[in-house]
Amino acid sequence: MGEVLALVEARLRTALGEPDARAAVTFLGTDRIEVLRFTDGDLVRYATLGMSAQPMTDPTAALADPVKGPRAELLLTVRAGLADTGKVLRPLAVLAASPQVEGVVVAPGASLDTGEPLWPGAPFTSVLVAESGGLVEDLELDAPMNPVRFLPLLPMTPNEAAWKRVHGAQALQERWLAAGTDLRDPLRRSVTLD
Repeated sequence: MGEVLALVEARLRTALGEPDARAAVTFLGTDRIEVLRFTDGDLVRYATLGMSAQPMTDPTAALADPVKGPRAELLLTVRAGLADTGKVLRPLAVLAASPQVEGVVVAPGASLDTGEPLWPGAPFTSVLVAESGGLVEDLELDAPMNPVRFLPLLPMTPNEAAWKRVHGAQALQERWLAAGTDLRDPLRRSVTLD
């Protein structure tokens, strides 16, 4: 477990530079989850560290495989200085702990809901999980372990989350693209929906 996390942190540092802050959260019955903050000009990136220590297990599986199974960490990028996004650390840690706590497999296209604003005054209580491989490349591990995928999170307003449940992740992403939505704006309004 420790070796995997050391490799994950090294990959994050290679891709994003040195973190300028980190916080750790431990939930009862779960492994410790850290959230690292990286500042890049007018952008702030938050990355979880700890979610990939164990493979995610399908909740319908009779036994959890301690080696095989999807592994991931979460990434969130927002514009700096527009909102108090530093308070997103705990909600991000909650999302990263969800595979251990709730037995969910976090994958692209999924919605994750915190039940509260991602940070004070945020118009978002949930996120859409996007495809990996962009900002931080997947990290290959020794067989038979699955690679660690670094999954970007795209904040969704409650209206967008409801619309996504009906129309799907792809349709929502197309709507954002067509409207020229700045998904890094921590104060943005909901995209126009039918």
